[in-house]
Amino acid sequence: MNLPRLTAALLLGACLGLAQAQPAPVTPLKGEVLETRNVEGYTYLRLKTASGEMWAAVPTVNVAKGAMVTIDRPMMMQNFESKTLGKRFDRIAFGELSGGKAAGPAGGPMLAPGAGMQAGTMVGGPPVVAPAPAPMPAGKPIQVAKASGPDGKTVAEVVTGKAKLKDKTVVVRGEVVKVNSGIMGKNWLHLRDGTGQAADGSNDLLVTTTDTAALGDVVSARGTVRTDVTVGPGYAYAVMVESAKITK
Repeated sequence: MNLPRLTAALLLGACLGLAQAQPAPVTPLKGEVLETRNVEGYTYLRLKTASGEMWAAVPTVNVAKGAMVTIDRPMMMQNFESKTLGKRFDRIAFGELSGGKAAGPAGGPMLAPGAGMQAGTMVGGPPVVAPAPAPMPAGKPIQVAKASGPDGKTVAEVVTGKAKLKDKTVVVRGEVVKVNSGIMGKNWLHLRDGTGQAADGSNDLLVTTTDTAALGDVVSARGTVRTDVTVGPGYAYAVMVESAKITK
């Protein structure tokens, strides 16, 4: 999956319709790197902290043994199983390195994180790894025609009309501007069609699906509008289209 700048907490705050969340303040996790293990999208770090040794996972980063690191917004998970590592962690913190860099043994910067993380299987506890809001894509403005039929809605119509559309089926056609795959058994897509305003978040719609789509694809998403969806402690989406069927 592609989780640039992963915040290991799911969902960045419900701001006027844009699927964002405001996580409660969390004390950063600091420690010395004792061991690293890299898999696709993940760097696992065994850390020596003030309270003892523990594991953490961040978006892929090159970090040396002995480096002192700070992990922002760590979210703890119990009994987390990583299929890619073939290992179960009694306790592990998901987060991102402070400033996107790790300080080496002499204080020198290491490489910034690359691609995001691919979640393993969670065993027990709430899911906490999740997509961040999609940035405004560069290049030409997005202009996608509205889906036809009685259920056809624009991105802005779903976001601004979420109260009336709650629990109803809609079809939204838009360009995929962000993809996060394999989180909690779903793929998380951000769609934009040129409607709405960036200022209030009405230009961006989150869709969850088990289907696949690539960045830049123009797709139709048929699913159910959900509002005020809370996933993980302190995180909520104002609106999303859930369990969507994706067609191109």
